[in-house]
Amino acid sequence: MTLQVQTQVSLKPFNSFGIDVRARLFAEAHNDADVREALAYAAGHQLPLLVIGGGSNLLLTQDIDALVLRMASQGIRVVQDDGIQVVVEAEAGEAWHPFVLWTLAQGFSGLENLSLIPGTVGAAPMQNIGAYGVEIKDVFAGLTALDRHTGELRDFSLAECNFAYRDSLFKHETGRWLILRVRFALSRAVHLKLEYGPVQQRLTEQGITQASPSDVSRAICSIRSEKLPDPAVLGNAGSFFKNPLVSQALAAELQLQYPDLVAYPQADGQMKLAAGWLIDKAGWKGFRDGDAGVHRFQALVLVNYGAATGQDIAGLALRIQQDIEKRFQVVLEMEPNRY
Repeated sequence: MTLQVQTQVSLKPFNSFGIDVRARLFAEAHNDADVREALAYAAGHQLPLLVIGGGSNLLLTQDIDALVLRMASQGIRVVQDDGIQVVVEAEAGEAWHPFVLWTLAQGFSGLENLSLIPGTVGAAPMQNIGAYGVEIKDVFAGLTALDRHTGELRDFSLAECNFAYRDSLFKHETGRWLILRVRFALSRAVHLKLEYGPVQQRLTEQGITQASPSDVSRAICSIRSEKLPDPAVLGNAGSFFKNPLVSQALAAELQLQYPDLVAYPQADGQMKLAAGWLIDKAGWKGFRDGDAGVHRFQALVLVNYGAATGQDIAGLALRIQQDIEKRFQVVLEMEPNRY
């Protein structure tokens, strides 16, 4: 048996909120064989298997009575290249931002807008991560997942993943599919997406008129580091709430009351509101109760000032959700997965 299974392991180093709960059993998977062994081990001990990546999208509210398997598989390879279009495959355990930097260093564009997002490659499709006008679905070329029910490997196409805003098939069928590696459609030709204001503005401030993908990546890194606290310094899971989708009628009603409402029209006729704006408007920015708080510069980020429990963070989130629904008739949905 190559899988190293440990007992009663603190998960504090493995979740970006820095919450100290224990896993009954813990192991790391470095390859497909480790994953299969972990599945068999969990089944043999009649325990659930909880798979984690970088732990940047987790809210742990109690000790985990399961085998917690951290994906630690490494490897990046070019699987198709016609001189312009390339397909790059990365193992699930690869850290996301270093992977983005690797693609840029090879001269491949497509992932620059997704720079400095925490987490791993394997977790990226689950959430359909996105930033500054680009989502995983826009650069997706396929993935390979293990069917936990049958033990078979299956390749998924774009259509089969059911990607939506911060959503996918894998988020709804967590007990079934275990993502092993992901493929991305990138290009040597440059097609920058700069319609999100702050990015263009930052490039202009830096005196860059003909931006390269690496310039865009650096601009986004500087914007993100100003706006979002570093989890190594202050425990957080990035954006805690999804930007809510509402009807045009409700958005129009809110705009009458709040002319500065931040709202983006969607292709399906709905309006996407900025959750951070709603939370800020309701006066929560900078709020602190014990060691659970709302970040003082970014209302969308809940933080752990040191000794907050998962229950403390969850309690604060619920108070914010109730207040926003009462004030604006808008329901906020949590982004992190709660256990």
